[in-house]
Amino acid sequence: MTAKKVVVFDYGFGNVRSAERALARVGADVEITRDYDRAMNADGLLVPGVGAFSACMAGLKEARGDWIVGRRLAGGRPVMGICVGMQILFERGVEHGVETEGLDEWPGTVGPLKAPVVPHMGWNTVEAPEESELFAGLDADARFYFVHSYAVTDWTLETANPALRAPKVTWSTHGERFVAAVENGALWATQFHPEKSGDAGARLLTNWLATL
Repeated sequence: MTAKKVVVFDYGFGNVRSAERALARVGADVEITRDYDRAMNADGLLVPGVGAFSACMAGLKEARGDWIVGRRLAGGRPVMGICVGMQILFERGVEHGVETEGLDEWPGTVGPLKAPVVPHMGWNTVEAPEESELFAGLDADARFYFVHSYAVTDWTLETANPALRAPKVTWSTHGERFVAAVENGALWATQFHPEKSGDAGARLLTNWLATL
């Protein structure tokens, strides 16, 4: 069986090496690159992200990542975002009063997480829907590694077209409830870091590879 080709998109704002190692461990043929053609033609594209929403968006646009994500999704080609790589898929981000446009694949605003301790750093459980493919085979008490100060906390997304499925949304709680993961056709994303989440993260990445 031929290994699935996955490109970890290197636009300067992500833990690309840890993502590469985690994907390789679960059997992917991984390449770190920002090359347009390689990113477009891979079986799966992983978009990492750390730091500020605005900086990540600027870096992604400079590397033409916004075009790549849009073109892949228009053709039904799988994309997965991690941490800020998930946040930039939403309509906008607001940090320190500054609003930045995201990729607008999903409506919604990424804003400050209201909790007694911020950033939310460490292991936490999630509430995944029963029909989730991303969390298939994982126990309800599985823990994942989070590092973030911003999140989507108020999000209700329903499709007006009954022929289209609404996204599968997974939640977690730190101070308040927030979106921990989304499965939406070819576009999947996690607020936590699967590449730093041990066996649970490895199973999750294996589940993603199985859909490529």
